[in-house]
Amino acid sequence: MASVLVVEDDQFVRSALIRHLTEASHTVRSVGTALEALREVAHFRFDVVILDLGLPDLDGAEALKMLRGITDVPVIIATARDDETEIVRLLNDGADDYLTKPFSVEHLSARMAAVLRRARVPAGEAPPTPELRVGGLAIDPLRRQAALDGTALDLTRREFDLLAFLAGRPGVVVSRKELLAEVWQQAYGDDQTIDVHLSWLRRKLGETAARPRYLHTLRGVGVKLEPPLEPPVAAPEPESAPRMPYGYQP
Repeated sequence: MASVLVVEDDQFVRSALIRHLTEASHTVRSVGTALEALREVAHFRFDVVILDLGLPDLDGAEALKMLRGITDVPVIIATARDDETEIVRLLNDGADDYLTKPFSVEHLSARMAAVLRRARVPAGEAPPTPELRVGGLAIDPLRRQAALDGTALDLTRREFDLLAFLAGRPGVVVSRKELLAEVWQQAYGDDQTIDVHLSWLRRKLGETAARPRYLHTLRGVGVKLEPPLEPPVAAPEPESAPRMPYGYQP
């Protein structure tokens, strides 16, 4: 069972998708505009988004770029457009799959299952490494769990991947190009995507870009993760000499 967001302005198509997905035991929420979709993914966690391109307020291609700026949830494009150049562009912009209308419910189910398998078990993923520790951070790649000073961190899939990748190279400056290639699996992309995820990760680590503890950005170079510097221990104040009674003569 998956949590699915259907973004479709055609009420007939939307109702049919909701009915089919619900009958398949999926949890479904639906909206008819791009802005509503952005609000939904900002407030709820979904396993997959089915996105129509012909939305009334914003073209689906632009909506996809905005979605990719705030979430790594798998997105299946569902549209009547069948131009190959546009399909390639959308896949390069972050779509996980593409369905041309009309399509059967069986076809949609098969595509959803494939996308969910890839999302849960990334292709070519290296064998899990032992637990990573950087300062008070403890990261378990096998269980995909992270904690800071003993408190569990609630991270999205992409936030965890980003944190684990940097924690595996403590103190090493990693370029944005390398992050896109290794964490996002993209040859090129928008730096804003990385900046947004770093901002969210900083918030969950209890720091800011102005006052970093673990995540340090080197402008024009890249990002590194390293343990915070321990605050200097103040030297004990010298004890003052005992005050003698008035008139005392040694």
